Amino acid sequence: MLVEEIMTRSVVAIDEDATAFDACMMYKEKRVGCLVVVSGEQCVGIITERDLIERTICMRRDPEKTAVRTIMSRDVKTVHALETTEQALQVMGQHHIKKLPVVKDARVVGIVTITDIAEARPDLSRRFIESWVKPQWRD
Repeated sequence: MLVEEIMTRSVVAIDEDATAFDACMMYKEKRVGCLVVVSGEQCVGIITERDLIERTICMRRDPEKTAVRTIMSRDVKTVHALETTEQALQVMGQHHIKKLPVVKDARVVGIVTITDIAEARPDLSRRFIESWVKPQWRD
């Protein structure tokens, strides 16, 4: 099964020059798990609620003056739309992440999450969980 078959196509993106406050308002309005940070049509980062809390609130930065580019996670892992769900899951496991922007022709075309994969391929999610559980935690 290909990533493009299960990805969410309506990506909520925010410009890297937007503020942390803009990101918070977008979260409130769109009710999503992350925002893909873009420069033009290219993915340059990702911002999560955790990024907003830890890199803005906890650091006592003014959300109306703090640019998204200064608090986003930069080393974004992506997956190509024509990759398999197995390959996406492998990237997620290797980097301990739950969301992957999906790209095609160097632009963001969707997002795939661990939940998307679990719903489409429960067999894969079971193997993924089993491979990451430490042996002493197993029954």
